[in-house]
Amino acid sequence: MGAIFDAIQQKLTEAFSPTRLVIEDESSRHAGHAGARPGGESHFNVLIEAEAFAGAPKVARQRMIYRALAEEMAGPVHALSLKALAPGEA
Repeated sequence: MGAIFDAIQQKLTEAFSPTRLVIEDESSRHAGHAGARPGGESHFNVLIEAEAFAGAPKVARQRMIYRALAEEMAGPVHALSLKALAPGEA
């Protein structure tokens, strides 16, 4: 994967110690659309499961992730689809 993918993986791992983390670069599906970059790494789908999300509502979970990825969201990442779960949630 690329540098942005690696940064997302590292930051989410450090911030949340997830029990499950799946990151997909979906940039190729958005070629020619707004925010798409020629080299990719602009559109990501993230599934993260971590104890840190237990008891937190969906919006709070998303805000936690956006804070952890503030640098990426301010620059190279155009779109981030999130599914943040606590252990045992589906």
